[in-house]
Amino acid sequence: MTVLIFVGALIGAIAIGIPIAYALLLSGVALMWHLDLFDAQILAQNVLEGANSFPLLAVPFFMLAGEIMNVGGLSRRIVNLALALVGHVRGGLGFVTILAAVLLASLSGSAVADTAALAALLMPMMVKAGHNRARSGGLIASAGIIAPVIPPSIPFVIFGVAANVSIGRLFIAGIVPGILMGIAIAITWWLVARQEGASTPPRASRAEMWKALRESTWALGLPVIVLVGLKMGVFTPTEAAVVAAVYALFVATAVYREMHLQQLYQVLLAASKTTAIIMFLVAAAAVSAWLITVANLPGQLIDILQPFINNPTLLLIVIMLLILVIGMAMDLTPMILILAPVLMPVVKAAGIDPVYFGALFVMNGAIGLITPPVGTVLNVVAGVSKMKIQQVAHGVWPFLLAQIIVLFLLVLFPQIVIAPYRWFYS
Repeated sequence: MTVLIFVGALIGAIAIGIPIAYALLLSGVALMWHLDLFDAQILAQNVLEGANSFPLLAVPFFMLAGEIMNVGGLSRRIVNLALALVGHVRGGLGFVTILAAVLLASLSGSAVADTAALAALLMPMMVKAGHNRARSGGLIASAGIIAPVIPPSIPFVIFGVAANVSIGRLFIAGIVPGILMGIAIAITWWLVARQEGASTPPRASRAEMWKALRESTWALGLPVIVLVGLKMGVFTPTEAAVVAAVYALFVATAVYREMHLQQLYQVLLAASKTTAIIMFLVAAAAVSAWLITVANLPGQLIDILQPFINNPTLLLIVIMLLILVIGMAMDLTPMILILAPVLMPVVKAAGIDPVYFGALFVMNGAIGLITPPVGTVLNVVAGVSKMKIQQVAHGVWPFLLAQIIVLFLLVLFPQIVIAPYRWFYS
């Protein structure tokens, strides 16, 4: 009955158009009434404490770093490097998109920011070269969702806080899945592009390749600094976000000189607006998280899933299918905040590595960003490219299928994820 009240209040509120943050608060209040625990002070205290977390400071700084990269020319130079390296091969602009997406993902943890940059820079080039518009939009969307998986990743920060899992270990665990996602859509694009008669850009000369590499070196230095800093214990993931923002600002203003201090206000404002949305979601979810613990919903869920507890692989398949379905209707951040505290006790009871599960959870949630009917990233591509979302959704399905295959491949072979991050921290 407790589960039905919580889920019913949440789904009912979302169904009538209430924003998810307020829906979380309403479902929390409904649960408090049911448990006869309603107290406005408890509600306010949990909202305040939900956002009062040092690790969550990484969110605004990573958002700021992403905004600076787009305005300051770092993102454009990454795309230029990818164009110089692989633009000349058959279907080259598609491979440029994928390579640029992987490189951008290592600079910014935002799927929306990376997808917007890729769509603005590469979509006109792909259409002009003769590639199918819908298929190109689908490729860009599927490449954009690599950003939440490869570190530095904002969803990993939120998952780490919500599920009490090491954010640094989540960062490292996301590298291999993110690269495999890129390889999967590259293979799919190779199969699709053979059917198109699109032209390719001319092969870049050695001088042009060297110039592109030289100009992008400062941008490529950011992921190196973050990973080496984490490995050497120089800074925590939260401090890495500050380093990323300061480094991006230095490169954009002093090295590339494409961002002027007059633009800093607009950059800070854009990052603040996005951060405010995320942090309000986190604060609202804290009420539900506290009540989920008080009502012992994880214990009830363990009882329901008891038949699968002794078979971790089968349990993971069931959970991943559940997340895939929920991801069709819910964005990644609220899904993490709602499901992570509930599912983590089940995962631990089954003996599944929490870091491994976190990597799969975020990867699955990222796939949800390109699944209709919601598909946040599909909307971004449609908006930037002036297309209908139905067109982008039609073009994305081969790449969506490829990434789902990779997801379940990692479910069946967990060491692909577990071995690298354990080696890194050995």
